[in-house]
Formats: sequence, structure tokens, C-alpha cells
Amino acid sequence: MTNKAELANWGERMSIVTRAMPVAISLTVVAVITAMLWYVRPTLSLRDPVFFYVLPIIVVAIVYGRGPALLGVCAAAFCADYFLYEPLYSFDITSRVEFGDLACFAVLALIGVKCVDELFRPSPAKATAVNSLSRADPPRSAWFGYQNWDAS
Repeated sequence: MTNKAELANWGERMSIVTRAMPVAISLTVVAVITAMLWYVRPTLSLRDPVFFYVLPIIVVAIVYGRGPALLGVCAAAFCADYFLYEPLYSFDITSRVEFGDLACFAVLALIGVKCVDELFRPSPAKATAVNSLSRADPPRSAWFGYQNWDAS
């Protein structure tokens, strides 16, 4: 009896882990990109480091969908402001250029996520074709929204 209860509990835990995995991967991608940029920041003197986040966030949007990608956009903007822009380790934005970089990144990344969402969404024609194969066709009166009085 305990085995069935343990299996049910294990299934619930795995369900939670499965739902949390895309969010965790999105935040991990942002953390890895931030660590790499923070490490090379003194040697390369990158002017706009925040734009290095765009491609990984688009990949997250392709693989895991819009929600984790939007979370990644927000996390990337905060991480870039905190770790990469002067003054370091502060959310204070001291120049208009930094604000413009962060705003342009946010807009560009949000547009990219929306475009990926639209490109990878199943088309309504395919969805109706699959649904029509699985059930019988409705009567013609249901197609037009009125009763067919001529048939009687």
C-alpha cells in the first residue's frame, strides 16, 4: 500500500519538476551569459553588452515557449544593469545611453519572442484538419448557424 502512495507522491513531484524546468533553464542561461560577460568585461571593454542576451533568449523561446523567454528578458535586463553597467552592483542608471541600451534590448527581445511565438504556433488550418479527422462532420445547419427548413 505504501508503494502506491509513494509512486503517486513521486508522480506529483515529477510533475512540479517538469513544469519548473523551462523556468530554471531560462534563468540558468541568463546566469551563464552574465558570468561570461562579467568575466570578459575588463579585457574587452564591450560598449553594449546587453545585446549578447538576445540570441540565447530567442533559443529559449523556440525550445520552451513564450513564458520562460519573457522571464529571461526581464532577468537579463536586471542582470545586465546590476553586473555590467556602471556603477557596478547597483540598479542605478547613470546615463541616458545605458537606459537606451536596456530599453532597446527589452523591446528587441520582446519583439523577437513574439515573432518566434507566432512562427512556431500551429496554424489553425492544421488544427482544424486534425480535429475534422477525429470526429464526424457537423450537420450543415450548424455550419451556417440556422435551421435547414428546406430538408423537411
